Amino acid sequence: MSKIHAAITAVGGYAPDYILTNDELSRMVDTNDEWITTRTGIKERRIQKGEGLATSDLAVLAVNELLRKRGISAEELDLIIFCTTTPDMPFPATANVFSHKIGAINAWGFDMQAACSGFVFGLATGAQFIETGKHKKVLVVGADKMSSIVDYEDRSTCIIFGDGCGAALLEPNTDGYGVIDTVLKSDGAGIPFLHMKAGGSLKPASHETVEAREHYAYQEGKAVFKFAVTNMADVAAEVMERNSLVADDIAWLVPHQANKRIIDATAARTGVTADKVIVNIDRYGNTTNATIPLCLWEWEKQFKKGDNLILAAFGGGFTWGSLYLKWAYDSK
Repeated sequence: MSKIHAAITAVGGYAPDYILTNDELSRMVDTNDEWITTRTGIKERRIQKGEGLATSDLAVLAVNELLRKRGISAEELDLIIFCTTTPDMPFPATANVFSHKIGAINAWGFDMQAACSGFVFGLATGAQFIETGKHKKVLVVGADKMSSIVDYEDRSTCIIFGDGCGAALLEPNTDGYGVIDTVLKSDGAGIPFLHMKAGGSLKPASHETVEAREHYAYQEGKAVFKFAVTNMADVAAEVMERNSLVADDIAWLVPHQANKRIIDATAARTGVTADKVIVNIDRYGNTTNATIPLCLWEWEKQFKKGDNLILAAFGGGFTWGSLYLKWAYDSK
């Protein structure tokens, strides 16, 4: 019997209509377009506006597109892995909230929290359920409403993040296409450099934590940059070496969109030329769990069946990982 791989058979994406530009940010905090662009590569980011809208609402729009393109209903889904750092609420899982909204009445699901590495971790996890034969249709969602945890008085973080969602459907494939290999890492020693100070069981919400503005993302940029540049590039190179791949074998490098300099360092480490590196950070900023699936969604029509893709990510805490994917279809 041929080995079963978990192949991506459809992707979907959504970014909110409201565009927050560098110029608008410069009227909110002490910054300017040149300062932001030279340090991050970001020109604008999308923000979800409207009362009562949450991360799950971003996902509904992205996944409805995916289901339409694949020609299936939500009732056919077996499992939903919802990768997010900004769940709708502490509980229940956003996967459950979301599955109800789209009518996925036959799927079970759970949330995955690995910060910006979540989608790569989610694909790796979902692939296991496909490869064992347990499930036939696994939906992996990467979505974040980062604007809900960003302090727009802190110029070191508010310039970076945006809102968005991307999703991928995994299905069995016996022709050698799909998830081929992964390298996944984590190290809790990185917690002090990128985290949220309050709101969890360690430091529950109080008047003091709210007044101290401790319910926003906190980052020590220089430390995070140092770790990300090295580790994201290293795991991308490692997964290539493990599979005897050289730069010429790679059709596309799909890096987490955290910082243009980190993306460039990863490309340099793997030897992949700039024309094969997917970059949309200039238009979306860092959408955390959504960056990689948004890239897949935007570039889908350029992918060809059999293309070798290397996905690489780095996230708070720290987490990092890379995934070797052989693309399974030509877009119509």
